[in-house]
Amino acid sequence: MSMIVYSEPKALGSLPVINLAASFASDRTAQQRVADQIGAACRDTGFFYISNHGVARSLVDAAFAAAGRFFDQPDAWKMKLRKQPGTNGYEPPETQRLDNASPGDLKESFNFSAPGVPGKPDFATNLWPDGLPGFRDDLEAYYRPMLGLGLHLSRLIALSLGMPVDFFDAGLRVPSAPLRLLRYPPQPASAKYNQIGAGAHTDWGWITLLAQDDCGGLEVETASGDWIRAEPIAGTFVVNLGDLVPRWTNGLYHSNMHRVMNNRAARNRHSIVLFYNPAYDTRVECLPTCLAPGQTPKHPPCTAGGHLAQRYQDSRRHLQQA
Repeated sequence: MSMIVYSEPKALGSLPVINLAASFASDRTAQQRVADQIGAACRDTGFFYISNHGVARSLVDAAFAAAGRFFDQPDAWKMKLRKQPGTNGYEPPETQRLDNASPGDLKESFNFSAPGVPGKPDFATNLWPDGLPGFRDDLEAYYRPMLGLGLHLSRLIALSLGMPVDFFDAGLRVPSAPLRLLRYPPQPASAKYNQIGAGAHTDWGWITLLAQDDCGGLEVETASGDWIRAEPIAGTFVVNLGDLVPRWTNGLYHSNMHRVMNNRAARNRHSIVLFYNPAYDTRVECLPTCLAPGQTPKHPPCTAGGHLAQRYQDSRRHLQQA
């Protein structure tokens, strides 16, 4: 894979903002209208904002405050919670390399997830800090409605594809859904060539739900190959599709490149990301509504977990080679 060299976004453009309010009503016609808006965004860039999503602002604010308290702790304190094989936890800067041909990403993270299923390859124990009152409570209070929102969006995506509303439910009864707190420092003058907050990449799984602060820094590649800034919009989440979606839709819906460059504010950027993915053994194969007569699937069937495990290892291969 060749390096994706960073250049400042030049394109003027924006991502759609989709109002979810009508999708929570019992009126299937209203739900379908929202689903069709989502489908249009998925066929374009695979990125969109959602408003009126039902997650209380107070929960979002408390989760961001918890993230700030965590990352403000001394490095030695955070390293006691470092993520290990079989655990969630803390990852220091340059642990991940999302653009494998570029240096490690300039970000640090803390990760946790629902318990999962013991014995499955993706089962991970959470590592919670001592001495940080309210941290776990605030994050779990945010996590619960976000899981519900992930399921709701998955049902709207099913409707947008002409599938039964509950088509994806079976794989999402016990989802693989890590939540990730992220801190990106201001872009340092000492950064290596093409080293940024998060190198250009596509997400690996099903859907991603992103809460970002008002700092800015997320950039998205459009279908034309130009880059635009996904500016923060108060009261919204950014939603994007992962690489499992093109496998299910035969490329009809897109998983687009994106990156983070914190070079527009002299302060840390924070974001909170829910990677909402099906259970490990969920079979992923081309949907009948996405295959025209005479067409063949572009991708062979796979399991959600096997695909995610391979992509995770690829992003950390540089640590094994060091």
